[in-house]
Parts: sequence; C-alpha cells; structure tokens
Amino acid sequence: MPNYFGGAAPVENCPDVSPIEAYAVFMRYCVMTTNPPDRTDESLIALRRILRATELFARDLAHAVGLTPAQLRVLQIVAEKSSVTPKMLANQMGVSQATVTALVDKLVTRELVQRVPSEQDRRQINVVVTAQGLNRLVDAPDALQQRYVRAFTGLADWEQAQLVSSLERVADMLDAQDIDASPVLTTGDIRTGKKTDGGTS
Repeated sequence: MPNYFGGAAPVENCPDVSPIEAYAVFMRYCVMTTNPPDRTDESLIALRRILRATELFARDLAHAVGLTPAQLRVLQIVAEKSSVTPKMLANQMGVSQATVTALVDKLVTRELVQRVPSEQDRRQINVVVTAQGLNRLVDAPDALQQRYVRAFTGLADWEQAQLVSSLERVADMLDAQDIDASPVLTTGDIRTGKKTDGGTS
C-alpha cells in the first residue's frame, strides 16, 4: 500500500495502522487538498470578535465608572503626568486640541480633573487630576487598549511589523485607510462615545 502519511513509514511497516484507517487518512488528505478551507468566514468572525470586544469594554466601562474609553485615557494620562497641558494631551492621544477640549470639559463637569493656571506662566492652563478622578481610575476595569499594548509590546519586532502590515491591509480592504483615527480603541465618536457615521475619531 502506498504511503499516505506525508513522508512517514509505509503502512506495512506500521502494524498498529489498519488498511481501513490508512484509507480514511488518505481520503481526508484528498478532501483537504482538493477543497481547501474557506477562510472568509474565519476572517469575518475574527473581525467581529474585535469589534464586539471593543463594544463590550465600552459598555462595562460606562457601567463601572461612567466614562468612555477616550475619557478614561485622558484621565490616565493626566494622572500619570500629574499636570499636563491640553496641547500635550492632544499630541499624546493623536487628536486635535478641539477634541481634547471636549473630553476635558466632560471630566471637569464630573469633577474628575481641574483646569489650573501654570505656576510658571499664568497664561498657560494645565489639567490636573482630582482625588475623585484617582478614585475613579481605581474602580475602572483593566483597559482593553492597555491589554493590547502589553501583548503587542511583548512580540518580537518582526511579529509587530507583520501584525501592523496585516491590520493596515484589512483597513485598505474595508476602504478605511483614509479615515482619520486616533490610537484609542473605541467604536464611537471619541469626543462623546456615541455611535457615529463619520468624522474625526
């Protein structure tokens, strides 16, 4: 009997394998060769899982601390730096200063951050976190974005490059390569967290 085991020893040299079992393996091999698996559904399922994970995190975050992912990111940056200017926030988040202003306004209203004049230049306004804001960070669930960043930075350089290339290709396939976006995992308008059909996010 011919060898159907991809380079392994012939069946006659494998006393534990019956001719029927060998034929079954051969038929499975033929099916896999002539009918390769359709990866379309697998890729769509993976995309849907990413979208769903983002949606679920936003929901859990809103339920736990009443914040959107973008608002949480602003609060984290302000807490990490103790004091930060709106321009520094905009640069770190990759968004416009108008977007930062809208995000900070929400946090100020909730008394999670404050705008205070700079001690060095009274014309400059800094954003600082409040005690209530620090407490809100303690109560917040582990950010989805931070989980991704930890996993991504743990990859080898070639793996990072390969992953970025694949994700950029997916964006191209969805005609999303020209959409203006910031490095914040959220499915809604970054300023409000609400669903949007377009615009800067």
